[in-house]
Amino acid sequence: MTLLNETAAVRAGIDCDRQHGAVTPPLYLSSNYSFADLNQPRTYDYSRSGNPTRDILADALAELEQAAGGVVTSTGMSAVLLVLQLLPKGGRVVAPHDCYGGTFRLLTTWHEKGLIEVEFVDQSDTARIRQTLATPTNLLWIETPSNPLLRVVDVHALCELAGPEVLKVVDNTFLSPALQQPITLGADLVVHSTTKYINGHSDVVGGAVLGKTEELAEQLKWWANCIGITAAPFDCLLTTRGLRTLNVRMKQHLENTEQILAFLQQHPAIENIHYPGLSNHPGHEIAKRQQHHFGAMLSFELKGGLSEVKTLVNNLRYFTLAESLGGVESLICHPATMTHAAMAPQAQRAAGITDNLIRLSVGIEQADDLIADLEQALNRCLLKPLKEQVNG
Repeated sequence: MTLLNETAAVRAGIDCDRQHGAVTPPLYLSSNYSFADLNQPRTYDYSRSGNPTRDILADALAELEQAAGGVVTSTGMSAVLLVLQLLPKGGRVVAPHDCYGGTFRLLTTWHEKGLIEVEFVDQSDTARIRQTLATPTNLLWIETPSNPLLRVVDVHALCELAGPEVLKVVDNTFLSPALQQPITLGADLVVHSTTKYINGHSDVVGGAVLGKTEELAEQLKWWANCIGITAAPFDCLLTTRGLRTLNVRMKQHLENTEQILAFLQQHPAIENIHYPGLSNHPGHEIAKRQQHHFGAMLSFELKGGLSEVKTLVNNLRYFTLAESLGGVESLICHPATMTHAAMAPQAQRAAGITDNLIRLSVGIEQADDLIADLEQALNRCLLKPLKEQVNG
């Protein structure tokens, strides 16, 4: 298991205070900054435009993603919105058919309003994506692994196929820069919901967009200031603190995931498992090439339907039924009614999101406790049909 930039993550903002020598960086809450003289602004003038605490986080993320620079935003969705500002009116977007529900909702709404043209496509279908990109396109949106089915697409191949005229954007939330660096694979922009692994403690909502070039980074900063979606300083301070432990947290996430995966593979209540680390996963070989591990997210189909899903989630102690992911605590999610509820039933079916699909965000608790918890709840799902047969 190889993790990237462990030292850079730990050292984010450390020993940068030149006034008092504080080891951890100070928090700058000021909304405005004085000018040195008439028509002589200092480095910062207004906190929406620039803030020292926010810049520490932005610079650290840019270094981790090997980007020229970027912007930290108020939420993950505001990061998506920021990217869309780079499009011309009526610009064409090609996005994955199984992208994150919030991204799907935003792209669909903008399409319906006539602001953009969007086409959703299975990006693992080489012939289909090649045909789709044959039509002039402004932006290619990539998510890998996808949410919630963990589909993997070849970032380098897609970026090569799109060509230099198309803006290539990769949502790297599911892996974080510890496990994947899309810019090194050909992407122009990397998007994060920093709420997830980067912060890692489920107590701050935020996002980030990192640009491959200085020109892209400056465009992002201009638009972020223009539409006012930059993150609050205190949120950035907490997120930077979380970032420092990204790699050590990730190691435990990954160890736990491997043990839980081995357990799920042999449990009779599980119908199918979606995880790139499995040798029979369609994207396994691609993931081995472009990722530094297979990640700590997995999903599976439970034998049965909504009744069994309800039995499972209502009998778990150490997996909390909640949206989001990447925190130290383990979470369980029902995508059809939670993260992807904004998708119409037809769109859900096209993306492979079924009523018995479950998504796990594996935390850093004791793996034996997590497995025992899953086992007792899954066993109840097996007993339920037997009880119904007896009562019938």
